[in-house]
Amino acid sequence: MRAALLTTVLFWLCGINPAQSQDFSAGFSIQEIPDSIWQKMQGKTYQPNDVIGRSDLRYLKLMHWDYDGKTHHGEMVCNRLIAQKLIRIFMELYRQHYPIQRIRLADDYDADDERQMRDNNTSCFCYRTVSGRKHLSYHARGLAVDINTLYNPYVRTGKDGKQIVEPATAIPYCDRSKDFKFKIVKGDLCHKLFLQNGFIWGGSWRTMKDYQHFEYHP
Repeated sequence: MRAALLTTVLFWLCGINPAQSQDFSAGFSIQEIPDSIWQKMQGKTYQPNDVIGRSDLRYLKLMHWDYDGKTHHGEMVCNRLIAQKLIRIFMELYRQHYPIQRIRLADDYDADDERQMRDNNTSCFCYRTVSGRKHLSYHARGLAVDINTLYNPYVRTGKDGKQIVEPATAIPYCDRSKDFKFKIVKGDLCHKLFLQNGFIWGGSWRTMKDYQHFEYHP
């Protein structure tokens, strides 16, 4: 009875009418960071700092479809301010069979962003600076999500005029006029849902492009 009530409350918080929804909510949850996850994060995605602490973060369990139509369970750490927004977004992505290859904690890659992007991983929290910069990324606050990262690369021009692509294996996916799987484009379901929930898309930036990236400014 209690589980059913919690499920109903979660649906309403996410703006979903339970009577009109498939019952897949058991695959979606929000909780404070469990001890096992917190230990896993130490020295990887979490570093001692004065910006964000354990109580500011939440652990999400999610479900998603891959490109071959198979369902998977994923996990994500994010800022508590966007936890319900992300549940709402990923529930709708799942309901509409939007393909996401994998959703794993960046700790599974020892917080190596290049490694997880090459693996096309989707993730959120990682205490780090912006690539090529000294200031903290929105990922460091758990306020940014990168989706299907291999096929939606980060692209900018270096001081020497050369193009920088991350991950380095994503060069074939820099030409956004081409069609390929997992591609995020303006107006698609993923883009619409994140913008409807107050996020900014890196694919619309002028001086650089971060097609995988959605960030939230409280």
